[in-house]
Amino acid sequence: MSQHRRPIVVRRKKAASHHGSHGSWKIAYADFMTAMMAFFLVMWLLAGTSKAEFEQISEYFRTPLKVALAGGDRNSASNSAIPGGGDDVMHTDGERSRITIEQNSGMAADMSALSRLKARLEALMQEDPALRDLRSQMRLDLTPEGLRIQLVDSQRRPMFEVGSARVAPYMHRILTAIAPLLNELPNKLTLSGHTDDLPFAAGLRGYSNWELSADRANASRRELVAGGLEPEKLLRVIGMADTMNMPGEEDSALNRRISILVLNSRAQKMMEQENMAPGTPAVIDSDQPPASIDALTRDGSSTTNAAGSEQVAAQ
Repeated sequence: MSQHRRPIVVRRKKAASHHGSHGSWKIAYADFMTAMMAFFLVMWLLAGTSKAEFEQISEYFRTPLKVALAGGDRNSASNSAIPGGGDDVMHTDGERSRITIEQNSGMAADMSALSRLKARLEALMQEDPALRDLRSQMRLDLTPEGLRIQLVDSQRRPMFEVGSARVAPYMHRILTAIAPLLNELPNKLTLSGHTDDLPFAAGLRGYSNWELSADRANASRRELVAGGLEPEKLLRVIGMADTMNMPGEEDSALNRRISILVLNSRAQKMMEQENMAPGTPAVIDSDQPPASIDALTRDGSSTTNAAGSEQVAAQ
């Protein structure tokens, strides 16, 4: 045996690689052609779409979640080209449901803001030592029209001089104190003067309780403005005479009072639309169709500006 062994060489052949699949490019090309066909189809459809149809389509895609939750057919008008809610495809039930939800939400927010203002006024009367003794002559309550603030008279502490519109110091103190708080909300106000049912000696032909109640309302308005109330917030100042006595207090001094009403949104709209031209559509509730002022008047929604009476003790 030879002492020099020959080296053993092992050769391993690499497996031949197959260069790609012959069909994959066809799939990619088909996807590309499909996308291009869809693109040109959309462009062709848009070219023949009117502006009104554009708005309807954009409305549908802008608020799909709101439509689904509220049950309405779209976010704004009723005559949608793409119905989307309610049992009736003509948008009746679905949109009415959506409007009811939004309206209730707005009323709740309005009431919450007025309730907070009521709490602020009560806190002001309690914390200010100069006003604490007058708290019994301020009455606060929430009504269907808004927050009503009543400043009532008393036998021992009248708000005005007898038979006069001259403001007493107590009344001046209250009005100037609450004026800044009334600016905190955007809601407008009405201010009405009330008297008792005792007539003037000269009767209704001369200066009567109608004039007295209106003069007292205007005197209170001047005090509020002097205390910082923005003048444009006042929507109405009226005299009510003795036409609206307090329940169960027909012969009481409490009927001699000033009533400040912080209007809610619905009541404010009704008052602002009273002077519209006859036949002009007036929208009070968003879930009701527009009504004319004539129709509202027939339904008794117009407010009567009445005024009431108080006697100056003759002799």
